[in-house]
Amino acid sequence: MIKIILVEDHLVVRNGIKLLLDTQENMKVIAEANNGKEAIAYLAEGSIPDVIITDINMPGMDGLQLTEKLVEQYPDIKIIVLSMLNNTQNVAQAFEKGAKGYLVKNVSYDELLFAIAHIGNGGRYLCEELAMLLLERVIAQPPAFGGYEGEGAADGIELSDREVEVLQLISDGYTNVEIADKLFLSKRTVEGHRQNLIEKTGVKNSASLIKYAVVNRLVD
Repeated sequence: MIKIILVEDHLVVRNGIKLLLDTQENMKVIAEANNGKEAIAYLAEGSIPDVIITDINMPGMDGLQLTEKLVEQYPDIKIIVLSMLNNTQNVAQAFEKGAKGYLVKNVSYDELLFAIAHIGNGGRYLCEELAMLLLERVIAQPPAFGGYEGEGAADGIELSDREVEVLQLISDGYTNVEIADKLFLSKRTVEGHRQNLIEKTGVKNSASLIKYAVVNRLVD
């Protein structure tokens, strides 16, 4: 029997999942919580589940904060993130913080049940939608960006301190105007730095520039 706690602030969603799980002979929902703080408080009372299914965006303590705290305090509990958010940053953060699975909320009932059983038995799981999204990006990605390939390709490229600052902010998703405001520069100056970075690294555009910076560890 896999004992489960549901952590979800939307009552309709939580009830729907509970109704599904209650039909399974090998799964039992032992508690429900509106956010991470409620889940931690319940655990402190002594009832420890095998699996916690949690949303990300919740008031008080979100799912990523809850995951981090659970890994520290209750390392045997397996965490499944079930969220509307399907961007790779959230997926990466969830697994980095210790989640064993990540599913989007439009996942089928069969896949949800499979994921819970698989993770409950010690596995890890990424839902099909996200797995295919990541695979499509890998397939679409050329093997090398503008002539570099793998780590170490940045050897010999000299970037000024200001260019490194701009590169970090570009990688963080800031626009030219936002970067200009942060660094007290003109928009034209930032555009110049961006173009210089593209030319120095030999990439074709800003997206490839970010990938270059990540692969070669030029940014945090």
